[in-house]
Amino acid sequence: MKLVLIGHSIGSYISLQMLKRAPELPVIHSFLLFPTIERMSESPRGRIATPLLCWFRYVLYAAGYLLFKPCPQKIKSLLIRMGLQVMNVENEFSLMNVLEPFCIANAAYLGGQEMMQVVERDNETIKEHLSKLTFYYGAVDPWCPKEYYEDIKKNFPEGDIRLCEKNIPHAFILHFYQEMAGMVADWLKDNLPKI
Repeated sequence: MKLVLIGHSIGSYISLQMLKRAPELPVIHSFLLFPTIERMSESPRGRIATPLLCWFRYVLYAAGYLLFKPCPQKIKSLLIRMGLQVMNVENEFSLMNVLEPFCIANAAYLGGQEMMQVVERDNETIKEHLSKLTFYYGAVDPWCPKEYYEDIKKNFPEGDIRLCEKNIPHAFILHFYQEMAGMVADWLKDNLPKI
């Protein structure tokens, strides 16, 4: 058995942690898409999210509980559908739990942990596994700005570190998932004979 890891955003950080903490896994390649692997709280989006998720999360908990706990499922369903329409996203799966207070609390806690934990890029792990890593940064990404791409490219000039030229956003899963899947599949086809 051989493994290929594909991580998006915080999943890229998790992929690097897997390489570091479980070196016995037979990982042959890892694709890190729009990688939030460093300075999350310093990024443009992180500067907004950090205070909300780390300092005001209890306000979010209380507001979520007070607003959504007594709310009937029909109203929650309507709110979710309206939100998805505003974002122009088709609902292909059930999102009913999104407005449950425990879900809001867990998401806020997870986000806060990301802001506090993802600080310094793990250059040691990257250096050790560089030959089996592909990084794909967005040209305009509020979670990992272009300067992060430039910094890692400077530190690892021999690495497979790419910058998006197609204006695909960080949240590609909303509208560009097929295009990204096709790109990763092509990269994988190119890499498999070499592995």
